[in-house]
Amino acid sequence: MYLTVTRIMKKYIIIFSLCIASIFAFNFSQDYFEVSKNLDVFNTLYRELNIAYVDETKPGQLMKTGIEAMLASLDPYTNYYAENDIEDYKYMTTGEYGGIGALIQDVNHKITITEPYEKFAAYNAGLRAGDEILEVNGMNVTNKKTEDITTMLKGQAGTPIKLKITHLGNPNIVEINMMREEIKIKAVSYSNMLNAEVGYIKLTSFTENCSGEVKDALLKLKENGCKSLVLDLRGNPGGLLKEAVNIVNFFVEKGNEIVFTKGKVKDWEKHYLAVNNPIDLQMPLVVLVDNNSASASEIVSGALQDLDRAVIIGQRSYGKGLVQDVRDLTYNTKLKVTVAKYYIPSGRCIQALDYTHKDDEGRVDKVPDSLITAFKTKNGRIIYDGAGVLPDDKTDAVKYSHILSTLVNKHYIFTFVNTYMLKHPNLQAKASTFNLSDDDYNDFITYLKDKDYNYKTQSDFALEDLKDDASKEKYYESIKSEYEALLSKMIANKKDDLMRFKPEIKQFIEEEIVSRFEYQKGRVETSLKYDLDVVEAKKILADAAKMKSILTTIDKPIKPFNPNKKF
Repeated sequence: MYLTVTRIMKKYIIIFSLCIASIFAFNFSQDYFEVSKNLDVFNTLYRELNIAYVDETKPGQLMKTGIEAMLASLDPYTNYYAENDIEDYKYMTTGEYGGIGALIQDVNHKITITEPYEKFAAYNAGLRAGDEILEVNGMNVTNKKTEDITTMLKGQAGTPIKLKITHLGNPNIVEINMMREEIKIKAVSYSNMLNAEVGYIKLTSFTENCSGEVKDALLKLKENGCKSLVLDLRGNPGGLLKEAVNIVNFFVEKGNEIVFTKGKVKDWEKHYLAVNNPIDLQMPLVVLVDNNSASASEIVSGALQDLDRAVIIGQRSYGKGLVQDVRDLTYNTKLKVTVAKYYIPSGRCIQALDYTHKDDEGRVDKVPDSLITAFKTKNGRIIYDGAGVLPDDKTDAVKYSHILSTLVNKHYIFTFVNTYMLKHPNLQAKASTFNLSDDDYNDFITYLKDKDYNYKTQSDFALEDLKDDASKEKYYESIKSEYEALLSKMIANKKDDLMRFKPEIKQFIEEEIVSRFEYQKGRVETSLKYDLDVVEAKKILADAAKMKSILTTIDKPIKPFNPNKKF
């Protein structure tokens, strides 16, 4: 045992020694003695722990836990990728992975295909939403975790995989042999004309060549008569900085500085300019953002706002003004490390949380109001740093009801649509024309009669707290009748929630039905019919005077705007 552990120790000592050598080479620490001393402490602790601990340890997992805990003390964006996580890393940066091309979930304790990606391996093999997976390469998947099955389905493109499945509505077990493929998820999930003049592009991530996808979509829309554009970055978590720069460049003059990065290492003081000729400098442009629009999404929306090139509509963005770089480590592992902050054309950084100052419990505070600084756009409009991108036209965030969340989380909408599809075998639902009838919605209510979809609202919790507090303070007996009457009324009201929140529930049922025929494209197109932010965008784009009033101001800038400003 000792010899085995010693060999393992030597391997990890070598790994850590190489990492530390790299750190020294890039001047990450000037205190050689402090680093050397603590590395020696770590090595001896790790060796003694593996030798002496009462139970068998898993040295690899132990090391991974230590690395992840160390990185977690910094910020949530500095991450370690072990060798078996490389597919996830690859998907994050490229939108590609090796697999069968399908979403799976545990639905009523059965591993179920919830959406195949159109024209990829699973789709081409005949797998559809509602089909159940029973075996993967001869291994029974009953009671397996969804993430474990996902790992089994993924793998190098070109490798074979064998599934045993049952198709929706057919109990017969079918064996399917297929080859894993390189699955490429498009960053532009949808683009089309909203009306005769307004185009729409939905960008879901900033993966490799997403700017090329945006360019292709934009040029096609212009061919179809697009006179103004809605660029939807809601829910987009960001990605590659260079792709954000390219997209801004489509709409601003060559030579404009789009973003500047600054880090501890001199090499990360970089200026990113618009280096290509733009596609369109005059087209009225609206960018949609929300609380989940982060990083590269904020570079695009923030830079276009700073340059007074677009009207930003929605809710305040996430507030991630940090830049990461990926470093290759030994044994096919990687480190994604925060190396810089970025600053958009006005000079502001939109980072909302200060990870350099944590309290004793590791909590991080937002940048305090006292440190929020005012900046000005190219035309002199006042904007602020330290808290994400604040929209020019703020709209209310969509807040779905408790009952809808419960119906989705318990898969009742998904399973109802399964039964709906079986009852309507000749249905051809298109997003442009399909509407769920009142009779169909009543069928859904009937479907739920034997289902448990109990849920608690904030009012429920408030009533429980009231009872607890009143009981502790000896008041409850005197208000018991009134309390129980209020509780009964609350229960009665909740029974009406299926009708009270019918529009939003109906929307989700329609999206699920249309997705069975038009997949992700149909799901997005259906949601647009109910999208109030898109309605607001079309309204503003139709009003040239309103657009101009938002993007201009009579205030003079504090100092002349310098697109090549150094920070």
